[in-house]
Amino acid sequence: MRAKLTVLLLGLSFWLPAQTTTKMTVEQLVSFIHSSIERKQADKEVANYLRKVTLSQRLDEATLEELRSRGAGPKTVEALGALRVASKDLAAPPPPKEEPAAPPPAPMPPPSQAEQSKALSAAREYALGYSKNLPNYLCTQVTRRYVDPSGTEYWHQEDVLTARLSYFEQKETYKLVMKNNQVVTGDVAYQSVGGSISTGEFGSMMKEMFDPASEADFHWERWGKLHGRIVHVFNYHVAQENSRWHVTYEKSDDIVPGYHGLVYVDRDTSMVLRIVFDAELPLTFPIQQVTDTLDYDLAPIGASQFMLPLKAVLRMRQGKFLVKNEVEFRLYRKFTAESGITYDTTPEPLPESKTQEQPVK
Repeated sequence: MRAKLTVLLLGLSFWLPAQTTTKMTVEQLVSFIHSSIERKQADKEVANYLRKVTLSQRLDEATLEELRSRGAGPKTVEALGALRVASKDLAAPPPPKEEPAAPPPAPMPPPSQAEQSKALSAAREYALGYSKNLPNYLCTQVTRRYVDPSGTEYWHQEDVLTARLSYFEQKETYKLVMKNNQVVTGDVAYQSVGGSISTGEFGSMMKEMFDPASEADFHWERWGKLHGRIVHVFNYHVAQENSRWHVTYEKSDDIVPGYHGLVYVDRDTSMVLRIVFDAELPLTFPIQQVTDTLDYDLAPIGASQFMLPLKAVLRMRQGKFLVKNEVEFRLYRKFTAESGITYDTTPEPLPESKTQEQPVK
């Protein structure tokens, strides 16, 4: 006798149990209603089934309204209302169990002392050779200057300066070409505009900080993430007697303060991605605070990519009076005659997300 193979094809319609009475918790009831809505079960069929249900817990108005808002039909809502009345003297369902929060990821372990020393040594080698490895080029420097007399960082934009910055034979030259989108005629030196300005972003500040003559004291502080790269964050200090950072007030009061700050070094390439300078000013100096944060990122010059300044933020305080310069470096190109350069209206500021430090995972 041959064996007979029987295949049962089950329909896709939602099957409602046929028992005379079904006892449910509120959680089971809610799950059933959600499932019937997702399967587009007929409102009348769901309501008929609910009339054969008894609850072991109290159904409250808030849960009924949640089911109505999810799409329960009018007949279903009517049957749920009857269940709410019938269960009003029962105990409330227990609160839902909270899933334990996932433990935070384990922090990256700090590098060993030998690895820290190796990273710092590689960063110093990179910084000291940085200027020598750059080609001659031009770029556009856009400086937005802000002031706040109240000391609350409620900034008012004072002006926008556009300068041509040329880097030729390891020397930086600045020329003012526009102020507030108006062309500046004549050979106007950038330093002559007055107000707060900064120079030295193209390697000279980095070089002086890493120069052995500065005797900077470096200490590994933490891991960081900048421009999508994992970085060593070192803190450092340069004593006043070894400093070459000039801070000038009103073109006459010039000092060379000590300074400290942070330096961000790419873990994989040893390139410097950010430097923070914080001047240590004497109490007798008219300005009480000067900080400068300089970010670097890759930019094309010709067919090659170079790590070049992206943005600098200079901040100063004199009493309550605050000054902020946001300096952006754009349109890097090979050194050519000035006649080949055009300066359009000032572009939109660089998004803050471009220079924000990201969490390390």
